[in-house]
Amino acid sequence: MSNTSRKRREALVYHAKPKPGKIEVVPTKKYATQRDLSLAYSPGVAEPCLEIEKDKENAYKYTTKGNLVAVISNGTAVLGLGDIGPEASKPVMEGKGLLFKIFADIDVFDIEVDTKDVDKFIETVKNIAPTFGGINLEDIKAPEAFEIEQRLKAELDIPVMHDDQHGTAIISAAALLNAVELAKKKMNKVKIVVSGAGAAAVSCTKLYKSFGAKAENIVMLDSKGVIRKDRDNLSEEKKEFATSRKIDTLEQAMKDADVFVGLSIADIVTPEMLKSMAKRPIVFAMANPNPEINYDLAMKTRKDIIMATGRSDHPNQVNNVLGFPFIFRGALDVRASKINEEMKKAAVKALAELAKEAVPEQVNIAYGETRLNFGPDYIIPKPFDPRLIAKVPPAVAKAAMESGVARQDITDWQKYEDELLERMGNENKITRLLINRAKTNPKRIVFAEADHLDVLKAAQIVNDEGIGIPILLGRREVIKELMEEIDFDADVAIIDPKSDEEEEHLKAYAYKYWETRHRNGVTKYDAEKLMRERNYFAAMMVNEGDADALLSGYSRAYPTVVKPMLELIGMAKGVSRVAATNVMNTSRGPLFISDTSINIDPPAKDLAKIAQMTARTVQLFGMEPVIAMVSYANFGSSKDPKAKKVKEAVSYLHRFHPELSVDGELQADFALNREMLQNKFPFSKLAGKKVNTLIYPDLDSANSTYKLIKELNNVDSIGPIMMGMKRPVHILQLGASVEEMVNMAAVAVVDAQEKEKKMKK
Repeated sequence: MSNTSRKRREALVYHAKPKPGKIEVVPTKKYATQRDLSLAYSPGVAEPCLEIEKDKENAYKYTTKGNLVAVISNGTAVLGLGDIGPEASKPVMEGKGLLFKIFADIDVFDIEVDTKDVDKFIETVKNIAPTFGGINLEDIKAPEAFEIEQRLKAELDIPVMHDDQHGTAIISAAALLNAVELAKKKMNKVKIVVSGAGAAAVSCTKLYKSFGAKAENIVMLDSKGVIRKDRDNLSEEKKEFATSRKIDTLEQAMKDADVFVGLSIADIVTPEMLKSMAKRPIVFAMANPNPEINYDLAMKTRKDIIMATGRSDHPNQVNNVLGFPFIFRGALDVRASKINEEMKKAAVKALAELAKEAVPEQVNIAYGETRLNFGPDYIIPKPFDPRLIAKVPPAVAKAAMESGVARQDITDWQKYEDELLERMGNENKITRLLINRAKTNPKRIVFAEADHLDVLKAAQIVNDEGIGIPILLGRREVIKELMEEIDFDADVAIIDPKSDEEEEHLKAYAYKYWETRHRNGVTKYDAEKLMRERNYFAAMMVNEGDADALLSGYSRAYPTVVKPMLELIGMAKGVSRVAATNVMNTSRGPLFISDTSINIDPPAKDLAKIAQMTARTVQLFGMEPVIAMVSYANFGSSKDPKAKKVKEAVSYLHRFHPELSVDGELQADFALNREMLQNKFPFSKLAGKKVNTLIYPDLDSANSTYKLIKELNNVDSIGPIMMGMKRPVHILQLGASVEEMVNMAAVAVVDAQEKEKKMKK
């Protein structure tokens, strides 16, 4: 099966399993008792109904209306698929709902309307509008999309936005403002060529005009060529951008142009056209998946170019997710009656300004950059930037209030920003950051148990997604058979340590191992025998530089895999004890738990060192560690040796590492409940802070806690992450899932990246 066929199958399985679709409705109130149910429905529900009858605005107080957006389409212009109908558009609308939720914590119902009649569509939306706080129109073909949005904005008293029009416009306008500034040009002077005349192109160009671009400096093209005033049968939207210039082709339009904006088709801009543009040209080639001119070709053709595309694998991605979730968030939070031009322009300015601010280390880490700085390769923020939620919605909300469309004012802006940041604790952004970072510099990973189907599936994903370069260790015939079964036909290395082909490697590895262990009772014969064991062979591959990282442990008990790693790889310089941590993607945000796999009952000083290593791991993920040293006691309330051990570890850290935000001994509920901690222990170094790291006093409690959280709350876990090893080796939990192994592969790659940096210093 081809790679395309496999991707197709993966996409279908993703949408179908474990249950169909991507979003669901989840209760937000208690429902365990008869009393709860009588409040949720009859008779208690009558009370809020009567309050809303008195004043419809009370719907925002007593229902989900204020945080509920409808994503509505008739399926007439779906992605690159065209008019595929309402049912076929539903997966896209669900996906849009998913983005609303994970980026801005907005709930969504997707609604697919079975009509192409403009009047019927508008009537349907108007009839269901009382349910929602906002309407996001999606994938409706032009010119109907223009009329539908205009009429609904005029006739409804809630925000309505057609993201296909305005999303790209807002993001690209922010990028254009910054690009024009970097090119040392003026918006009212630049000559702009727009390739495409659909909803997005028209909206983009209108927004550029609102920021100073002049109509006489704009040339727009559709599939028939340049849109000129002397052309017949132009729509009202196209008439606005018709030029008087006597030009017919894109080639003619590009001569001496300052800006090219592409919302059309791939490869229509040639190097010659690019060379004919003015000095320091600005090129936004946004056709997806293939831009109007290949990025590498454009950069090679013009050294002075500032370029953006719609792709994530190049700098300056014009991605709508930078806009729509945050614009609706701000509009909903002031109960805006509409999304007007002032609000859209406020979003543009906020995005443009954010790109000029110092970039958090978390973002640099995610994109594998030493330091992202405002410049030709960074003119708009990255989608993973955690500041977006606190920057864009307040700007939109303020604009709504100032323009008179807000029905509820925000007075405490700092409190509002804090609330926005708190909303984003419930999504798995850290996993996306991790995988994205791994992709920036993939490393060779030995999968030591590749003759197991799930391990091979994980290796396949790692290979296909560009996370790492798999090296498959195990019985060659079994691996090949399994690869055929899952259509894994990539050119990857397969190594069978017991085969004749590896005899030379095996003997070389055995000799190296014997040299380091011959004074510990290991003979050459013993060494050669051990090298036939996959974990010993894999460890030597990493030791000798034949691989960059190692994953094992899927089919064997943890202690049996740890032993060869400690013998062959050993601990990093200055480390006296290795440990492991797990990252739990909880509803309150990422939570690191240590030591989950290795140290049974570490003494106080070792416990302190585990905390130090965990702090460095937290920083590796781009976060500042806030560490609670967990016990059954609080700050000396027990004199039992187990509690005193934790207290001593904290004293050690306070004395020798005052830079760390750490305290204890502390019960887990106090550690995780900021209000409780502040009220009861205001003297604590953790008071008022959000704890993201828990260090447990023994293996029993740490391991049980992370597994309990994982199983009861269906929480994703990344780990165990080995800390303190000389080289990147990570040991999986017995029977780890494919997803867990993929995440751990990303950890191994990032670990290898970091160790490589240290070696170069």
